[in-house]
Amino acid sequence: MGNFSINLAQADGAPPVIVLGGEVDVYTAPQLKQQMIDLLGSGAKEIVVDLTKVYYLDSTALGVLIGGCKKCRESDGDFAVVCPNPKIRRVFEITGLDKIFEVCNTAEDAAETIRVRRERIARATT
Repeated sequence: MGNFSINLAQADGAPPVIVLGGEVDVYTAPQLKQQMIDLLGSGAKEIVVDLTKVYYLDSTALGVLIGGCKKCRESDGDFAVVCPNPKIRRVFEITGLDKIFEVCNTAEDAAETIRVRRERIARATT
């Protein structure tokens, strides 16, 4: 098992950001899954996962990200990934996951994307 880190960042009015580092794989992805479950259980409806410091991502990690996105949307929330690394971003493009959830270059971009979508949905339902 390689290096792995997971931290939670949260600014006022912005979605929580799960900041990952190192390798997200079959051994470490369960920690990401648990963090998302905990956030959703505490009332979060929107989650950003920051992969800026991630240098390896396997199919288990992709499955966890898909599951997190699904759970957010089931609760009328949203989900975005921060991935400025072109090699890791390519995985999202090849698998088509960049069409399933937003892949942004910064956490600020991800929060703004979620905010704009939230406002668009609110206008459409009123």
